[in-house]
Amino acid sequence: MDVYICVGSSCHLKGSYYILKSFQEFIKKYKLEDQVELKASFCLGNCTDGVSVKVQDDMIGGVTPDNAEQKFKEVILERLQYEHNSI
Repeated sequence: MDVYICVGSSCHLKGSYYILKSFQEFIKKYKLEDQVELKASFCLGNCTDGVSVKVQDDMIGGVTPDNAEQKFKEVILERLQYEHNSI
């Protein structure tokens, strides 16, 4: 699963570096290194609702240091569990 975190100007000012580092830690914490590929991306076109994260074709906005793990669980972990159970 490809996960893109915006590091463009607006998202950078809203803490995208922290979100990127946090997501790296969550990937290790939940042992998802072989399932999730984290990528930095310039503007994802959702500047007013940053930090923006794109998971496959879905855009997730408003990711903050306070809700980063919750968003990770809701979007990435739940999707991986769904995909695994659908096989």
